[in-house]
Amino acid sequence: MEKLAFIFTGQGAQFSGMGKQWYDGFAVARQTYEEASELSGVNLAKLCFEGSLSELSKPELIQIALVTTSIAGYRAYREEIGIAPHFVAGHSLGEYSALVCAGALSFGDAIKLVQLRGSLTKQIMDSDIGGMTIVDGLPAEVVEEEIRNLPPDAGFVTINCYNSPNQVAIAGHQHSVEALEERIVERDGQISPLLMSAPFHTPLMETAAARLKEFLQTLTLHTFRHPVISNVTARPYGESANIVELLSQQSMRPVRWQETMAYLKRFGVTHAVEFGPKNVLTNLVAANTPGIEALCYAIREDRKQLSELFHDKHHLRKHIPTVLTKCLAVAVSTPNVNWDSKQFEEGVEVPYKRLQAMHQDLEDAQIQPTLEQMEQALTLLKQIMDTKHLPEQEKVDCFHHILEETGTQYLLKDTVNKLNLMLV
Repeated sequence: MEKLAFIFTGQGAQFSGMGKQWYDGFAVARQTYEEASELSGVNLAKLCFEGSLSELSKPELIQIALVTTSIAGYRAYREEIGIAPHFVAGHSLGEYSALVCAGALSFGDAIKLVQLRGSLTKQIMDSDIGGMTIVDGLPAEVVEEEIRNLPPDAGFVTINCYNSPNQVAIAGHQHSVEALEERIVERDGQISPLLMSAPFHTPLMETAAARLKEFLQTLTLHTFRHPVISNVTARPYGESANIVELLSQQSMRPVRWQETMAYLKRFGVTHAVEFGPKNVLTNLVAANTPGIEALCYAIREDRKQLSELFHDKHHLRKHIPTVLTKCLAVAVSTPNVNWDSKQFEEGVEVPYKRLQAMHQDLEDAQIQPTLEQMEQALTLLKQIMDTKHLPEQEKVDCFHHILEETGTQYLLKDTVNKLNLMLV
């Protein structure tokens, strides 16, 4: 049986015009760019569609641009194909997009977070503290051996990304990186220095990691809709409470991508769908786990393959829940701690029967709910939750997931906020 993983691209995938196909074809993608622009103060559509590669590579811009484009693509996929994943992972910066996809981090908070990350990156680059280089053609063991062979006064350099059996990234003090590059070339390895890059995923990012942790501690985090594999541990995050520590640590700990792919393979993943401007991670999937078929949603031919794959598999047919079906499910599954039978009848049983009747009428007519009906359903669900004495944060969490899973986050966000459940 097919098992899907969604994987999100990090830096290095940018190009002028990225994401325009989704912006032109899907209202939710346009709204995604508009929200990111409003929050960041940057015209993301203009930057991504018309900006030069030089402008797109600026550290204070590229991170918000890539996360916006990746989430716009994911949301377009959700409308066009809509099959949910079994696992989600992101490479480096892509982990922020993965957390949004899994519902653990709101898109708005992710934009604020990566804008801070970009600002911190620029500060580190301006200080000329270090750099980063991709190494191809050598296993990690050989690169580690050459690091050990550097003279004691060579400074700091380390492997910061374990990408595949024959590709790693190195980062550290610039002169140390350059000294190691010379040794790698002598060992017949290929080097690709990353211009305008900070020494990510090394201890040199400790100050930045502390700043990110401070900001993360101010955010509202949500339960995971899908398991997200952490770059730091190559294992699922588990609880949303782990996000603050693991995501801040990610800035100064190596990316364990090879182990991440092995984990997905071990748990039966058969297909990986890449979200981002272009196919970067699909090649790494092939290098790590030949048994997993990787497809990139940004590539037209791959999208066609995805549609054909799902069309032929009845158990993978698209199913996007409606607001009413989600409200019914949440109303049943949330625990009750109010034992007043009269309050329970008036505040839970009566509104639940109204939800059921609305849903049945729509099913009989084979039509989708109107905006007014969706707003009414959310109001009834809020009444049920209030009567059951559900904690406020759990209410916010439930409504966040309902809007995300039904693709109504822009249509109904104001409605939810009017119910005194402020979504960010």
